[in-house]
Amino acid sequence: MVVISSIAGGCTGYPRYLNFPFDVGGKGLNSRASDLEPQVTSTYIVFISDRNGSQDVYLFDAQKRELITLPGLNALDEIASHPSISEDGRYVVFASSRQGKSNVYVYDRETQQKRNLTANLQAEVRHPIINADGTTIAFEIAKNGQWDIILYDLFGNPLEF
Repeated sequence: MVVISSIAGGCTGYPRYLNFPFDVGGKGLNSRASDLEPQVTSTYIVFISDRNGSQDVYLFDAQKRELITLPGLNALDEIASHPSISEDGRYVVFASSRQGKSNVYVYDRETQQKRNLTANLQAEVRHPIINADGTTIAFEIAKNGQWDIILYDLFGNPLEF
């Protein structure tokens, strides 16, 4: 059973219990694997799982009760973490570590393209989150000996206040 204590777009009536059956084949939401860091919209649940032997991003359609294929998203040499999804389910952002370097990626489900938003940053990054309409991404950045929050647009441009 998955317990969701908050949801993008509101917190009325939470915690909310979502009871999805266990799937021995690993094609459902619940499996024998470590399924971590769920983030929920009104339709989707995005999470990290090691069900295929690596720490990857998975997307579950709660209305259709099925996993959604994400071609080109996961890579064998990356360790994914902290996924977030826009309310309409088009954009998935997540942190990933490859050879000791962390980056923030955005995946567009419509084009099936993954882009590294932080390739030019010479700093550690973590905990990305995308806003409901999919236009702004916030994440933590370690610069000058402390963690700060930075905002980017969907195309990897820093936003100024």
